[in-house]
Amino acid sequence: MTGALSSWKDGPAKQAILDFVASATRAGPGFVPVTDRIAAFDNDGTLWVEQPVPPQFDFQFRKWAEEVRDDPSLAGRQPYKAVAEEDAAFFERAATQDPQVVAPLLEAFARSWAGMTPEEFEAQVRAWIATAKQPKLGRPYVQLVYLPMLELFDHLKANDFRVFVCSGGGRDFMRVFAEETWGLHRENVIGTASAFSYRDGRIIRTGDVVGGLDLGPGKPEHIFAQTGRLPVFAGGNADVDVEMLESATFALLIDHDDPQREFAYTKGAVKSLAKAAELGWTVVSMKNDWTTVFADQDGPP
Repeated sequence: MTGALSSWKDGPAKQAILDFVASATRAGPGFVPVTDRIAAFDNDGTLWVEQPVPPQFDFQFRKWAEEVRDDPSLAGRQPYKAVAEEDAAFFERAATQDPQVVAPLLEAFARSWAGMTPEEFEAQVRAWIATAKQPKLGRPYVQLVYLPMLELFDHLKANDFRVFVCSGGGRDFMRVFAEETWGLHRENVIGTASAFSYRDGRIIRTGDVVGGLDLGPGKPEHIFAQTGRLPVFAGGNADVDVEMLESATFALLIDHDDPQREFAYTKGAVKSLAKAAELGWTVVSMKNDWTTVFADQDGPP
């Protein structure tokens, strides 16, 4: 197939997207000025695989396992305790982005890399990208970005939307691969962020987190802080995306219902699916609306 959204099956979800973008870009009651055409998307589970845990946690767990080996006393506190004990329940709560679990994870993340320059941190992320693979699918994580969502990015950008990724994950982690993987500039990545300090001519990461977690209400708050506007188009897949989706004119919710090509689950998305039904959001069935999930992957029979 050719044309806009070529990996999307013809149907209500694809048509709703095309209709909204067409309405936003032509004279009429749905017109949106170019300056207001902000589109914001969650990352984990919206742009790439988030099971069995979001990929950034894979990166973090490897680092923390090394730290526990070097300092066994860390094993008594979270998240090091969960890593050392291979606590499946803790990991499950991380996979659903439970803020009570994500908070100590991200605080430890800020501490673990405090004192590094951005270049030193980026080198570690790139080493992880080059070696780590998703356990079920056996492919590097950056190859598990959803092709239909990249096509949506292209369609929005072709119609003068500015596209942002707004994730509870680490902003600087995502910025390492944003340009080559999503085709987005680094400054278009919004996420939970470490503070920086300028010392002796260098930018250095500190152990602080700026502006709180980018989850739940933090998402529209962070989007507004960075852009001065709320999104008119938003896409997510989980309960922690509800507030961002509510803030947008057009809301897109990804439903993971494809165990053959990816995963099937609703954990962490029950509230968002109910909100979608209540507010008329566009729900995308991964199984039924996408002919292809990942690049170089055949569609279903």
